[in-house]
Amino acid sequence: MAIILVRTVILYAIVLFTIRIMGKSELSKMSPFQLVVIFMIAELASIPIESSEASLIKGAAGIFTLMFLQILISIISIKSEKFKNFINGKPSILIEKGKINEQELKKLRISLNDLLEQLRIEDSPALSDVEYAVMESNGELSVIPKADKKPLTASDMGLSKEPEVMPLILIADGVLYRKNLLSIGWDEVFLKEQMAAVNLASYKEVFFAFCDEKKQLHIYISSPDKKKAQEVTICATS
Repeated sequence: MAIILVRTVILYAIVLFTIRIMGKSELSKMSPFQLVVIFMIAELASIPIESSEASLIKGAAGIFTLMFLQILISIISIKSEKFKNFINGKPSILIEKGKINEQELKKLRISLNDLLEQLRIEDSPALSDVEYAVMESNGELSVIPKADKKPLTASDMGLSKEPEVMPLILIADGVLYRKNLLSIGWDEVFLKEQMAAVNLASYKEVFFAFCDEKKQLHIYISSPDKKKAQEVTICATS
């Protein structure tokens, strides 16, 4: 039992390190090739755990070999578009200028019902409202509506908008995220002033606080029974 526990911990660390080195793209929508690599890594990791006779070193060597191949292929894919299309495939246009590409649907073995289902998922229930629909190489459908069906933007209406900032966590479970606080141009003195306005003297009294895209501060305070958190919103423009 102890041997299995030790092997599991070691292989867990190796797989975690491998996925981390291969990059964040492996954790997003994956291409068929990336799926194969992930499945093979999982299989190689499971063999030494299931069988004490299997070599732990050989399993680790196989995992690191796959990691090296994935990184190498990723680098080559960046340099060569043809190689990338060969490995990952290329996007397929299913609807072009409002016209359904029947040949591409047959090639991908996608029925009209499947297409309409995907359009509904993408908030485009009416096929007649779609200008382009593209099946990306990772299997995700991208939909571009017709010009007269797109929602109005501020620029369309001739309105000007203030620049927005990235929403950031400032306090979580009583712990201050000082780096995030400084990145939006605030300091602890300013934050404590805002907290004092709602009778909060310590960060430990705050369950959660964040700054939204409009640079508005949101603070959540735990209820006495610690089951719910109530929001206090403070307009902050400094």
